[in-house]
Amino acid sequence: MSDKHFKFTTAVVGMPLFFVLFLWFVYWLEIRFDFDFVENGIFPRTVSGLQGIVFAPFIHSDLKHLYSNSVPLLVLLAALQFFYRKQSLMVIGYGILFTGIFTWVIGRPSYHIGASGLVYVLVSFIFFKGILTKYYRLVALSLAIIVVYGGMVWYAFPKVDEAISWEGHLAGLMTGFILSVAYQTPEFKKIPKYDWEKPDYNPKEDKFMQRFDENGNFVNLPKEEETEQQDSYFSASLPVHYQIIENKKNESKPEP
Repeated sequence: MSDKHFKFTTAVVGMPLFFVLFLWFVYWLEIRFDFDFVENGIFPRTVSGLQGIVFAPFIHSDLKHLYSNSVPLLVLLAALQFFYRKQSLMVIGYGILFTGIFTWVIGRPSYHIGASGLVYVLVSFIFFKGILTKYYRLVALSLAIIVVYGGMVWYAFPKVDEAISWEGHLAGLMTGFILSVAYQTPEFKKIPKYDWEKPDYNPKEDKFMQRFDENGNFVNLPKEEETEQQDSYFSASLPVHYQIIENKKNESKPEP
């Protein structure tokens, strides 16, 4: 795989910025027109609470709640768009949908609101996807995610903080993992192995390794054998094409 799959575009900045600005716009509508969108959140196991599956990520209780979700969303959505641009929209869409459904099933009888469920989806997806691909850049990204956001995992357990929706966080983690397994990334292929990395490799048959003894010391091969090995190197690696050009200056001219 080459780094052409990691391409910076305006969407890397524009998409996260638009998403977060929309969250702030919804909150501004609440303040400006004295709306209360809390009842449009997820209320588990009720028909009316199903609407929250779509609306809950865009509703926040106060500025602190909104701000705490805005910063990680900007970072994680940008990382998703840059490293997994082909899967980004599907991860966001299905992430919101399935996180909402899981929360509706397992949640406490209360209104569950906020984009933190999506934050947990992104953390989970980026971490597990990088580990599954085994590509060094994506593995490094997974480790960076753990370093920065690893402490969030504690808020996916009950009784850590009763004021937060640990059910929504747990649902986000589950959804992110499922999506990381479901969406294949064929563009991230494994790096091909060299001959000496293969299980059937025999160093005694390696022409290069025959130049060294058991202790790793260089061995001078007989001249004939060395010439034979050099010929085998060239014939096996580089195709050589010869072009014969006649020297017309040396051709004898016919007598008149």
